[in-house]
Amino acid sequence: MDTISAQVSVYPLRQVEIRGPIDEALATLHRYDVQVRSGEMSTQIWGEENNVFAALQSAFRRVAEGSDVVMVVIVSNACPKPWDPCGSVS
Repeated sequence: MDTISAQVSVYPLRQVEIRGPIDEALATLHRYDVQVRSGEMSTQIWGEENNVFAALQSAFRRVAEGSDVVMVVIVSNACPKPWDPCGSVS
């Protein structure tokens, strides 16, 4: 498979300070051969399929080591880059 994209959000649970685990997840994603674009509500990553899934798994494991967490991920092979319109009509 070629390039895929994923939209990911990390929600640390039962913590007063949530920024630390989110920053850990982002730092982990940046260690992989994927493109990362962070937003206010979620982060988009894209790259070769194996790299995207490896980055997501590693980020989840890293954050889950230190806290309870929910990670929401949407994966697409139809929108290989975040700026692609994915066939949507204006």
